[in-house]
Formats: sequence, C-alpha cells, structure tokens
Amino acid sequence: MKHLKLFAVALLATAPVGAVRADTTFVPALSDSEYLAKDHLIGAKVHGAEGTIVGDVEDLIVSADNQVVGVVMGTGGYLGWAEKKVGVSLSSLKFEEKDGTLFVSLPDLTKETLDTAPEFQRKKPPKSLFERTREKLDEFSDKSKPKIDEAKQKAQEALDAAKEAAGPALDRAKEAVSGAIDSAKEAVGGSSTEPAPATPPADAPATPPADQPPAEQPAPANP
Repeated sequence: MKHLKLFAVALLATAPVGAVRADTTFVPALSDSEYLAKDHLIGAKVHGAEGTIVGDVEDLIVSADNQVVGVVMGTGGYLGWAEKKVGVSLSSLKFEEKDGTLFVSLPDLTKETLDTAPEFQRKKPPKSLFERTREKLDEFSDKSKPKIDEAKQKAQEALDAAKEAAGPALDRAKEAVSGAIDSAKEAVGGSSTEPAPATPPADAPATPPADQPPAEQPAPANP
C-alpha cells in the first residue's frame, strides 16, 4: 500500500489534480494509492547527495492547469529565522519508503550547489497576520450569520407565543384591578353622603354635661 502512495506523488507531476477523481464530486475517504500531502510530504526532510538533511518541504508549487510541478524547500537558518526558500522541481526529487516513512532526497544536490541556488520568489507576498485574522473573522461571520438569524427568528416566535398565552390572564388581571378600583370608589362615595350632625343655634342654652351638677339658682329676694 505504501509503495502505491509513493507512486501517487509521481503521478501528480504529470496528471492534473482534478483528473484523479474525475468520476465523482466528493471524496469520502482516501484510497490505498492516496495520502494527504500535509501528512507525509509537507514537512518532510530533504536529504542531499551526502545523505545529510539540507532542508524540508514547506509547500507545493501548482501550475495553472492544476499540476504539481515542484516544491518549496526551506534550508539554512535556525528555527525558521534567516531561512532561505528554494524552489525544486518535482522531477528532481527522489521518493523512497524507509521504515514506514516517506524519504525525500535530492541525489545530485551538494552544499555548494544549494548555497548558489536562487532564492524562490513568490508572485504575491505572503499575507500578514492581520490579513489572515481578518479573513478568519469574515469567514466566521459568514458561517455564523444564518445561525444568528435563525436564533433571532426562534426567539421572536417564542416571544409572540408567550404574549399570546399571557393575553387572557393579563386581561383578567386588568378586569380584576378595574373592579377593585370601582368598588373602592363606591365605598368612599357612599360614606361621604351621610348627613352631618345638626349644629345647635347660637342662642340656645348650653346643655351641661351629664356628669356635671346643675348650677345653683339665686334665692328669691324677701318682700
């Protein structure tokens, strides 16, 4: 199975990528003669003529008609700093299987040849961190917008249903409050119509309190 995977790499150099799966639109799984580039090819160490590691595969070079024509190899530097990018044609690379892994080599490459090799030039500069972040945010917004709209619609439907269910109870509560107010008004109005106690005339003799003895009358004069 693994040697068929290596054959697929060579096949990519001569056949358009889209022609590999011309019989179907979707690829549900990998066949025995296929593998993902990032699992075996991207990041693979490239060995030179002396067997030492001279770089690693960082990307694929694809032509306008979707053919893989080469790889971009990173060489030199330290932990990615001051690293030199070199483009290598796919036909110059040799692919072998060693200990269950993909072994990539440039049999004719020496250190002197690598030092004088031209640095690979991109047609467009790589995207900045800000541009990549912006693209991810736009992608997230595009994917989440339908879900947000759906959530808003469901929330509105739930609110309308709650209002409809609470309508009769609210009307009954309003009627009860209105009836209580009317009853209170009637009670207050009835007590205010009772006749007020009569006020005695101003020249009427004052009636002493019940617990006070009557005032003594002067004795009649003797004739």
